[in-house]
Amino acid sequence: MNNEKRKAWTKDELILAINLYCKTPFGKIHYRNPDIIELANLLYRTPGSVSYKLANFANIDPSLERKGASHVSKLDREVWNEFFENWDDMAFESEKKASEIRGKKIDLIEDVSIPEGKTKESIVKTRVNQNFFRKMILSSYDRTCCITGIAITELLVASHIIPWSLDPKNRMNPQNGLCLNALHDKAFDVGLITVDENYHILVSKKIRDMTLEHTKIIMDYNGIKVKMPNRFVPDQEFLTFHRKNIFIR
Repeated sequence: MNNEKRKAWTKDELILAINLYCKTPFGKIHYRNPDIIELANLLYRTPGSVSYKLANFANIDPSLERKGASHVSKLDREVWNEFFENWDDMAFESEKKASEIRGKKIDLIEDVSIPEGKTKESIVKTRVNQNFFRKMILSSYDRTCCITGIAITELLVASHIIPWSLDPKNRMNPQNGLCLNALHDKAFDVGLITVDENYHILVSKKIRDMTLEHTKIIMDYNGIKVKMPNRFVPDQEFLTFHRKNIFIR
C-alpha cells in the first residue's frame, strides 16, 4: 500500500478513471463496487485507491452539490478539463482505452459490407459515443425515468435536450441529457412536452386540446417536477433552446 501511494497516476489511467466516474452513480463510488474493483485489478492498484480517485473527480465536478475527496492533483484537473471540454473525442478515446485494457476490440460494427476507412471509423465512433452517453445519463438518474419513475432499463432512453444533429459540440455533454421512457422521449423529441426553468413539465397546447381519454398518460404529468439527477443537472441554456425551438406551444 505504501508503494502504491508513491505511484503517480498517469494520464491514461486518469482517462480510464474519468470514464468509470461518468458511468458510476455518485452513491456507488466505494471500494466494494465490482466495477471499481475490476478497474483496480487492471491498473494494479487497490479498489480503495481507485474509489478515492473517483471521489477526487467528484470534488472537481461542478454539477455536484455534494463533494468528494479534496486531494486533487494538478494532473487530475488538467485531464478532467480536457475531457469535459472535448466530450466527443475524449469519450471515444476513453472507451477505446477501456476496451484495450480488457483485451477487447471497440469495433462494434459486424456489417462486412461497410468498407474500412473514414466512413466506418465515423460510424463506429458514433455508436460507441451513443452507448457511452446512454450509460452516463442512466447512471445519473439511477436508471429511472425522470418524469414517470419507470425503472425498467429496456424502456429507458438517454434523450438529448438539444437534438444530436443540431449541436455537435454538446451531443455528448451529459448536461444535455434526460432519462426518459420511450413514450415521453418521443413526446419530448417532437415538442409535445418540455421542461421549464424550474424543471417542471409543460405539455403542449396541441395535447391539451385533445380528448383527455387519449392524452391522460401525458397530461397526468403536466406541471410535475422532474426527478433531478444525482449529477449532471440539465443545463438551463439547453432547456431554453428546447422550449424556444422545439416545443409546440
